[in-house]
Amino acid sequence: MIVTLIVVCEAAFWVLLAAGLAARYLLKMPRTGMALLLCEPLLEVLLLVVTAIDLKNGADPSWKHGLAAVYIGYTVGHGHRTVRWLDGHAAHRFGGAPAPVGPPRYGRARARHEGEIWLGSVLAAAVASGLLLLALWYVGDDGDTGSLRSWIFFAWRAVGIHGLIALSYAIWPKKPPTGGSAVPARDPEHVPDLLVRGAGKDEEQVR
Repeated sequence: MIVTLIVVCEAAFWVLLAAGLAARYLLKMPRTGMALLLCEPLLEVLLLVVTAIDLKNGADPSWKHGLAAVYIGYTVGHGHRTVRWLDGHAAHRFGGAPAPVGPPRYGRARARHEGEIWLGSVLAAAVASGLLLLALWYVGDDGDTGSLRSWIFFAWRAVGIHGLIALSYAIWPKKPPTGGSAVPARDPEHVPDLLVRGAGKDEEQVR
């Protein structure tokens, strides 16, 4: 049941998102569109309530409850970024707004961008861990909670891997491609000679 509800919530997330953007930019109903977009967090609340009821009714804690907590955490940490990105493109495509500026690609700006995304992963893991700890406290010593504890480890291991990837952009910042040049930058003293030669060839062609 929990896994089915996660799939339903994920599908409903995209349905509400599409309906909200369509109402805002196609039907010219910004308030209705905003109301639909604000319904997105209710999906996570629903999933949380159903998970708690399932545990209260005597269900043994399992990987399904851990997956539900991680899904909620991921939505909290990264869902707003997805909504903002799609809203920017919909506003440009259907609302006449300027094209959204893409993320930086090079240098320290790219490193900061990757760091911000990593902070979203930290928030996701913190939310998931908090929910899992509440589930552990709720179940107590009467049930097998090993699967819930393993999901906490999984969440923070994912944060660690993501952190190493983000850190690599700060240690080895990606450099923008340099424009091609007929004269190497290491030989600036040759530039005047080449310019003179080029000018001479142009004069010969004119003659």
